[in-house]
Amino acid sequence: MAEPVANENPLLDFSGPPRFSRIRPEHVTPTLDAVLADALAVRERALDDASNPTWESLVQPLEDANERVYRVWSPVSHLNSVMNSEPLRHAYQAGLLRLSEYATDLAQDERVYEAYRSIADGPEYQRLDAAQRKIIDNTLRDFRLAGADLDLEHKRRFKAVQQEIATLGSEFQNNVLDATGAWDLRLENEHELAGLPPSALDGARRAAEAAGIPGWRFTLEGPSYQAFVTYADRRDLRQRMYEAYVCRASDQGPTAGEWDNGPVIMRLLQLRHEAAHLLGFGNYGEYSLATKMARSVEEVIDFLEDLTARSRPAAQREFDTLQEFARERDGINAIEAWDVAYYSEKLREQRYAISREALRPYFPVPQVLDGMFAIIGRLYAMRVRQVSGVDVWHEDVGVYEIEDSDGHLRGRFYLDLYARANKRSGAWMDDCVSRKRLADGLQVPIAFLVCNFSAPAPGRPALLAHDEVTTLFHEFGHGLHHLLTQVDYVSVSGINGVAWDAVELPSQFMENWCWEREALDLIGRHVDTGERIPDELFDRMHASRQFHSAMQMVRQLEFALFDMRLHSGFDPAGEQTVQDLYDEVRAQVAVVPAPAFSRFQNSFQHIFSGGYAAGYYSYKWAEVLSADAFSRFEEQGIFDRTAGLDFLHAVLEQGGSHDPMELFVQFRGREPRIDALLRHAGLAV
Repeated sequence: MAEPVANENPLLDFSGPPRFSRIRPEHVTPTLDAVLADALAVRERALDDASNPTWESLVQPLEDANERVYRVWSPVSHLNSVMNSEPLRHAYQAGLLRLSEYATDLAQDERVYEAYRSIADGPEYQRLDAAQRKIIDNTLRDFRLAGADLDLEHKRRFKAVQQEIATLGSEFQNNVLDATGAWDLRLENEHELAGLPPSALDGARRAAEAAGIPGWRFTLEGPSYQAFVTYADRRDLRQRMYEAYVCRASDQGPTAGEWDNGPVIMRLLQLRHEAAHLLGFGNYGEYSLATKMARSVEEVIDFLEDLTARSRPAAQREFDTLQEFARERDGINAIEAWDVAYYSEKLREQRYAISREALRPYFPVPQVLDGMFAIIGRLYAMRVRQVSGVDVWHEDVGVYEIEDSDGHLRGRFYLDLYARANKRSGAWMDDCVSRKRLADGLQVPIAFLVCNFSAPAPGRPALLAHDEVTTLFHEFGHGLHHLLTQVDYVSVSGINGVAWDAVELPSQFMENWCWEREALDLIGRHVDTGERIPDELFDRMHASRQFHSAMQMVRQLEFALFDMRLHSGFDPAGEQTVQDLYDEVRAQVAVVPAPAFSRFQNSFQHIFSGGYAAGYYSYKWAEVLSADAFSRFEEQGIFDRTAGLDFLHAVLEQGGSHDPMELFVQFRGREPRIDALLRHAGLAV
């Protein structure tokens, strides 16, 4: 396909980073159609003479064609998440269908399947390096998981199922986005604002001004919602806020039925169940685990239930103490879900003389970024600098480059930190461009790092709570995994091809530095005085690290067990409802009572639109890996360069080119142990 003039279509300009300001919804469909047609033509040419397929004649051309498709789609998908609009949403939805059809058609092409099998079974395979062989192995596995072994009738059905799953995932996300933006809490009387800190009030005032209304406007966006339920003294208003949040996109709450994801969930479960059965799996959980470290559904459930048994008694004690505190302080005889964050913060303040807000002045965003970059400089001998003149999608977005000690450019990343309308909630990292060896040099990887912190007040830097600092470090860890790779083949470069339950290792690993004195001296400096966190304040902060750690543990175990049981033992055609199952899991795991109106699952984007279906357990699974990996730094020093370079070379640079257990053992010298995780959570015996 001939390259058009760059100005005609920014989606086809691969000469540098995406030209976001010029991308329009009307570009999406024709461009995607063109690159998909070109990819199909490449496939046909590669198969013209497949009697003796090689990497050069078959695999590399297909890899290049697929990467070209992704280079077009990546900025479209990203803009749909960070600058959502109705025209872009429609173009994105249509594009998802085309991509699903293309991917399934490729994965079910028997000619390609046989050609890859021929390479795997012949002398060509032994000539390839480890990364290339891993691509061959992964591709053959993915062929089987996409129905390559099915007969024609079942192939067609599997393809239709996959297309509908893709459509429903997008619909689920859109419903959550619309329901989140449709409700707000508008207050005009100052007495209703009692307890709220200045940062929350400033944000609510600016939100009201932007909406052209008087007073203060609180929304269901993360920073606004979290601040309100944590600090607002008015219990009735906390309840209103909580109910609106946990009932988003459901049949309950203030917008009941308007964007109800209940039917979407049921249809997704039916289709996932059918897809798994078409491929010969007993359930979707088994299908999902075919690409992960964990070997069986039983192993995952045993892992989660073992952690539950270790942590739930401690969580119950924590909750009972919180209940007693609320009773003594305010005469609250029964804590409700909308009270937990509020009284937890009050108890933390009493016990440790520290609050979430008290630490904000020590974490202005520019200082946090400088400190975070200094940390990886000490660990990995890398340098990060901000660059200008790069096209971005919003004025708040910054662009940075990472160089190694020899001055070689290792990667670039976009940083989009602040919440705004029409931006997906949460925090994430995604790949924009992957590292690749070209005939004339190296294609440098690019990543998106996205958060939803409160925007800065005019003339002042944004101030982060400590948990927001750890969120930023988490996403930066993902980014380093993608950007520092030394693998030259896209399919296993960076985060590509990494087992889903190992992909959280680098991100959770980075969070540990947010608690260490030496690291905090780099990232924590007072916004006005530049002073480091005082020793006495640090001691109280560090002592609070394990505060309610067991309650936090069982909350994550609740999500993970619900997800795995939903995708393994739940029958979409049976009498048990999704809510029944969630209530059953809560009874087994949770210590905080959930109100009958709660429909958390209706906005559980991780498992219904975010790729974590039957995989949410991976957060805890990878936390075992990350805690154990960090324990080496606890033994040798948190800035030990030898340990840092070993982690760089064994994990960050290897991408998906090797089995993750093999890489962990290479770094740690043994297989992972659960001891460090339990110790960090205060649960070690």
